[in-house]
Amino acid sequence: MSLKQISAFLENSPGRVAEVTKVLGEANINISALVLSDTLDFGVLRLIVNDTKKAYEVLQANGFIVRQTDVIIVPISHDVGSLAKILKILSDENVSIEYMYAFSGRKEGEAFSVFKIEDVEEAKEILQKNNIKRLCEEEL
Repeated sequence: MSLKQISAFLENSPGRVAEVTKVLGEANINISALVLSDTLDFGVLRLIVNDTKKAYEVLQANGFIVRQTDVIIVPISHDVGSLAKILKILSDENVSIEYMYAFSGRKEGEAFSVFKIEDVEEAKEILQKNNIKRLCEEEL
């Protein structure tokens, strides 16, 4: 199972991220994780939300340029080397990670890493054969 991530493309101007969060809040959409990266002319706001389909529709209806992307979310323990273990498994299988980010869960000590990988199906198979759990939307 993979999850959908929302990417919103924003002009680099004050208040644009606030507008996105306001629109989502008014639609009763909860943000579990976000990361903002920028280029010279625009920013890319990547979001993991509780209702991807609704978030996509609401943002699009409010004039934002958005897209959905398949990502894999993996629970990461707070033990030393936990992330390194997962990255080594992917590296040993020649899986290239386009980008990744992490976020804390609702429970004490709970953390997750979000991976954007070109071949999601291959990565899912590799993680499964190595007994690495992946999250589904209901688990967020």
